[in-house]
Amino acid sequence: MTLREIKPGGRGYLYVNSHPEGCAAVVDDLWQRTPASSASPIAPGDVALIVGSSAGYGLATTVAALRTYRMRGLGIAFETPETERRTATAGWYRTARTAELAGPDADFAFLNADAFSTAAKDQALDHLAARYGRVDHLIYSVAAPRRTDPATGEVHHSVIKPLGSAYRAKTLQFEGDAPLVGSLELEPAVDAERDATVQVMGGADWRLWIDALADRGLIHDGFHTVALSYVGSDLTAPIYRSGTIGTAKQHLEDTARGLQQDLAPLGGQAHTAVAGAAVTQASTAIPSIALYTSILHAVLGDGFRSTAQQASALWQQLTGAAPLQLDEQQRIRLDGWELDDKVQDAVRERWTGVTTGTLAELADTTWFRTQVGRLYGWNVPGIDYSAPARTTVPWPATIR
Repeated sequence: MTLREIKPGGRGYLYVNSHPEGCAAVVDDLWQRTPASSASPIAPGDVALIVGSSAGYGLATTVAALRTYRMRGLGIAFETPETERRTATAGWYRTARTAELAGPDADFAFLNADAFSTAAKDQALDHLAARYGRVDHLIYSVAAPRRTDPATGEVHHSVIKPLGSAYRAKTLQFEGDAPLVGSLELEPAVDAERDATVQVMGGADWRLWIDALADRGLIHDGFHTVALSYVGSDLTAPIYRSGTIGTAKQHLEDTARGLQQDLAPLGGQAHTAVAGAAVTQASTAIPSIALYTSILHAVLGDGFRSTAQQASALWQQLTGAAPLQLDEQQRIRLDGWELDDKVQDAVRERWTGVTTGTLAELADTTWFRTQVGRLYGWNVPGIDYSAPARTTVPWPATIR
């Protein structure tokens, strides 16, 4: 057991160290916000494969799968253990706590591997085939800065840039603990950057997972796969939905329609699920999203839907407890609370008027900064951050 006095470190929205007790407490909170299994409508024995299970919506869907539905299966994440200089990544600690809360009777394992790799697919599918035979659900929730194409070995790097013209917008910045409204300008991506982003964040790897399952006969009757997507506000569209990331999300959604056709003869379905805004390690890297989300929370207050609420709504639809809420593009929509016209009108009005001087009145920056810290186990009530912490935590439930 290693005890360390640790500090967050880092700059901006990035932390170099994670707090293990804080990360565990965050998962505890997520667990308590997720309905328990007494209300489960699902038949016993469903098997779920969750690719990207340690953070954001992937973590929330994993917790709901375990707590509400007691699903069997496998979660995959790519996390780093502690070193002499750094703690383990936050996702490492969150995964360990998720397994603890699920308990020793949970028939659910966690694989620490690069989900883009052929080796990870082989290892995961070997386990699923030997232990369960077939899979009922695959949730794909992967956000990564780079991907190595398993067929060519080429490394693709994603970028967050606009397309066509430069992007100029307000941003939320912090100098110490004091928030301020700044500005940024980003030049448009070139074609190669756009295409690389699609290779990383589009549907190519999702399809490889489905093809691998199908090739090995692991798709169960009624199989349903979902990849997480986002649309967002017209305020952030130039850097998100109309930018490089949006092009990748469109590819993801196009992939879903192709998979839907392929899976239909097998009795399966494929959709993207458009979630609402959330403070995640991925979203904090997107310019202007911090300011937008802070304003959105100020407008909605308790009406801001958590990842736990949205994950529960998604599983209800996937398990048949509630009808699928599909838009005209056959996407499952979980974001109506965010894109409600009245909500967006209020956000737009505040966005127009927000300055450093009006920030405290128009945006909930304290909430946002707290949420960013919680991503790494910081800013969690009840944690003594001055005390040494046990940073050596084993990875749970090794694949058998």
